[in-house]
Amino acid sequence: MPYQPIENYAVIGDLHTVALVGMNASIDFMCFPHIDSPSIFARLLDEEKGGYFQIRPILNTYREKQLYLSDTNILLSRFLSPEGVAEISDFMPVEMSSPHHELVRRVKTVTGKMEYEMVCKPAFNYGRSTHRIEQEQGAVRFISEGDDGLVLRLYCEVPYEINDGAVIARFSLGEGETASFILEDVVKGKDSPAKDPDFASKAFVETVNYWHAWIDKSSYNGRWREEVNRSALVLKLLTSQKYGSIAAAATFGLPEIIGGVRNWDYRYTWIRDASFTLYALIRLGLTEESNHFMRWIDERAHELDPDGTLQVMYKLDGGHEMPEEELDHLEGYHQSRPVRIGNDAYRQMQLDIYGELMDSVYLANKYGEPISNSLWQNLVRLLDWLCENWEQPDEGIWEVRGGKQHFLHSRLMSWVALDRGLRLAAKRSFPAPVSKWRDVRDTIYSDIHDNFWNPEIEAFVQHLGSEAIDASSLLMPLVRFISPTDPRWLKHLEAVERTLVFDSLVYRYNIGESAPDGLIGEEGTFSICTFWYVECLSRAGQIGKARLYFEKMLGYANHVGLYAEELGTCGEHLGNTPQAFTHLALISAAYDINRRLNGEIGQG
Repeated sequence: MPYQPIENYAVIGDLHTVALVGMNASIDFMCFPHIDSPSIFARLLDEEKGGYFQIRPILNTYREKQLYLSDTNILLSRFLSPEGVAEISDFMPVEMSSPHHELVRRVKTVTGKMEYEMVCKPAFNYGRSTHRIEQEQGAVRFISEGDDGLVLRLYCEVPYEINDGAVIARFSLGEGETASFILEDVVKGKDSPAKDPDFASKAFVETVNYWHAWIDKSSYNGRWREEVNRSALVLKLLTSQKYGSIAAAATFGLPEIIGGVRNWDYRYTWIRDASFTLYALIRLGLTEESNHFMRWIDERAHELDPDGTLQVMYKLDGGHEMPEEELDHLEGYHQSRPVRIGNDAYRQMQLDIYGELMDSVYLANKYGEPISNSLWQNLVRLLDWLCENWEQPDEGIWEVRGGKQHFLHSRLMSWVALDRGLRLAAKRSFPAPVSKWRDVRDTIYSDIHDNFWNPEIEAFVQHLGSEAIDASSLLMPLVRFISPTDPRWLKHLEAVERTLVFDSLVYRYNIGESAPDGLIGEEGTFSICTFWYVECLSRAGQIGKARLYFEKMLGYANHVGLYAEELGTCGEHLGNTPQAFTHLALISAAYDINRRLNGEIGQG
């Protein structure tokens, strides 16, 4: 089977892990039992060795259609044919107390009589471990022979055969008839809830109810409600129920350009990405996640490095090490190699993370649970360290691998960190070295205006000594560093449009001599940057243009409203998917444009 386009995939999950389901109803990517666990299905990265779980009707001609049940993460894949209509529903039950994790696939013939084929062929440990299959009453076990020790159980309601490490079933269903397949992890000493013959139908109802109850907590009732709700549901899927941490994306190894080397692992919690995610959810009135994440942050703050700093990123469970490794046995999506797991960015210095963190702490304290004294004491340590180190060069928001620089964005977010620290100290009457923080904050403010503004090109530059422009500068008015109608800012916005905007889409910077990043190859437009841009237009009063570009960008979503990290020259999705960065920026832009169209400029 040739590789499907990245945009052909939808996502389901249970707040522990996710699965990518193609329009052809093949599950071609799934790490199990957690997002950052080794993969059991990864045909998306190697069609021969990756493993997959496919159910398909055997038809001569048909059309595929895929959709979510409204306001849920339950997916329907339909096959429309003159011979009849087949429907496959996929979901993962969200179970608060069960130690098991289940993937439920229900097949139904809506009209006609259909022949089907089901193939479940896992490839344990990123395709590096072999497995054996054992049969039990009503089910089969896939037993990994690698160090992971993972055992999966597949409940199969129809006759099957075992062949070459796969379970294969060929069966027929008449009109209105159904068959269910349930894949779960085997937990030693625990009975399987899926033994219940009514498990699939009961779990379906409970899962629908869970997602409806969750999204009903959103306070957003504006324009583009469907798109905003879908983005919120994606962000929730990337949130760990167990830990409160938030993954940057669901996948690893998907390329930023086909055949290129920019293939990273995003299944971890970046302080930056998670903080931005909380900001978006808080705007929708969804504060439970911020409370949970603050507890996770409190734990990390008690594990500060000896110098008092945080890491850039952590594993979902708070683990500190994510060494980068290349999976040479996988050919990569459309031969895009290397396929990497782990991410050496955890070793980098990125000063901007303190700004994103402090902004999210400030908002979480304002709209959620008040932060604890112990967390505040550790935040004081962080800000005191930042006061002494904000002038250091770092690798910056884009995690360049060509050497440290004095980046504008790192300066900007250092200013944000101290500004929010001062606001929080005043709001809660927390003890703090207020005079020192205020002096450093104001020094950074002047430094940005004095040293990063280039009067010749009338723009803020990416880093000291550069004439390049970086789309991360679009955050300057969004974090309230500069007025969105300041004459200097409007000149800068014009420069962004000249150099980085392609139609309505935005590149993060111009790769090459003007902004080398230490890597070879090109990349697509960055979708988060496009949404930042339209929000800047909105805040600058260019509301008509902002709405036009926003709605054009909505047209680049895939068939179920999801976005990967980037868009290629033909509008194809590139990079890891679905990407939290993109969806949180969509929420923020929709929120701002909507309130301005409603005349609510003074709010928020």
